[in-house]
Amino acid sequence: MHRCQSVRSALLLGSFLLFPVTFYYLSPYLIIMGAGERTASGSMVVFGVMTLTALVLGRLFCGWVCPAGGLGEALFAVQNRKVNNRSNWTRWLVWVPWMAAIVLITLQAGGIRRVDVLYQTDHGISLTTAGGMGPYIIFYAVLALVFVLSITAGKRGFCHSACWMAPFIMISRGVRNVLRLPAVQLRAETPACVGCRACTIACPMSLEVHAMVLGGRMENSECILCGTCVDVCPHNVIHYDFGRPRPANPVQPGKP
Repeated sequence: MHRCQSVRSALLLGSFLLFPVTFYYLSPYLIIMGAGERTASGSMVVFGVMTLTALVLGRLFCGWVCPAGGLGEALFAVQNRKVNNRSNWTRWLVWVPWMAAIVLITLQAGGIRRVDVLYQTDHGISLTTAGGMGPYIIFYAVLALVFVLSITAGKRGFCHSACWMAPFIMISRGVRNVLRLPAVQLRAETPACVGCRACTIACPMSLEVHAMVLGGRMENSECILCGTCVDVCPHNVIHYDFGRPRPANPVQPGKP
């Protein structure tokens, strides 16, 4: 494994192991609970920061430090089948009603009056014995959902079909693309591509990366900027880049 991917795997694993500590900071329920008490909870703050930083960093969070992503990629050893990207719309069935509930409850409560990043935590830790068994049941239910979707839907199945965090970043990335803001992105030297498809085979998000390379456009809303395609390409065709969105420039691949 390339050193960069070793670091990424270690970060994902570490993030997953810390999930009992950070769970409330990514909670879809506490943001609603806090809104009802006119409080911006830790998860509201984190999702806000995630949305703003995505203008520059894209979906690096998903590819490098997401705890659910850590579990999903650990399950590649069990299920390494490509996911059907045509079903990605199902995550919006989760996100849109959830966001509507947050807005409605916030308005009914009279707006947000205070910020409490440690809301409902025990000195900053999400899951402790002081909270009883309820939070643990919810925590393991979330893990079970990630597990089942990763096994049944394919690689990172939860990310594609039920993740409530990804839409924040995807919308922010879309705004960045429309406004043509400089950001972290992938760049491909298309003429050097020999069509070996190593990038497509290795992609943890089941993207047709080689088609993106040949199309001269490396931007995709499902790309988590994990760099796997960068590291597996035998001809160093794909690179990380920082800049404005590049226009498509299709080129026929070279011959091996």
